[in-house]
Amino acid sequence: MTYLILPGLGDSGPDHWQTYWLTKFPNAVKLVQDDWDEPKLDIWLKKLHERLDTIQAPIILIAHSLAVSLVLHWDKNRGSANHKVVGALLVSPTDVESDDHVPARIRHFAPMPVHNLPFPAIVVASKNDPFVGIDRAAYFANKWGAELVNIGNKGHINSETKLAYWEEGQEILKKLINKN
Repeated sequence: MTYLILPGLGDSGPDHWQTYWLTKFPNAVKLVQDDWDEPKLDIWLKKLHERLDTIQAPIILIAHSLAVSLVLHWDKNRGSANHKVVGALLVSPTDVESDDHVPARIRHFAPMPVHNLPFPAIVVASKNDPFVGIDRAAYFANKWGAELVNIGNKGHINSETKLAYWEEGQEILKKLINKN
């Protein structure tokens, strides 16, 4: 099984849990975008399709922030084709529809797709995430047919939270893997 790490806006820096996971898990690979700071949905989708085509094993998507929206747009537009994705860990979904939560440069990722995912998914959210309210994260999880895990006050669950290897997240990932 391959873990495909999908960073959000600005990439995941050296202190981000996604970067730590890339060093911890030998089966983890990262989706690299050409422009992390001025994302374009169509270009990010193309990069995701290209990267998925290079992976042979079953895939777990591990998306953070804006990349959660990317996963939903990818699934919505991939049609009925069978794919190798067997699950998704969706951490801190950015509310791309909210003027209060996100910068204008990513609002073209709206509307956030709200359809049932065809594979198991877990949404991890924080009560004090500045980019999505906990009620909105719960709404997304419900619409996606995903389990919601509220991890309390952990901000945007990013570098600023100083989670390092984020052991709690690893346990949530194990729970997702056990759903397969």
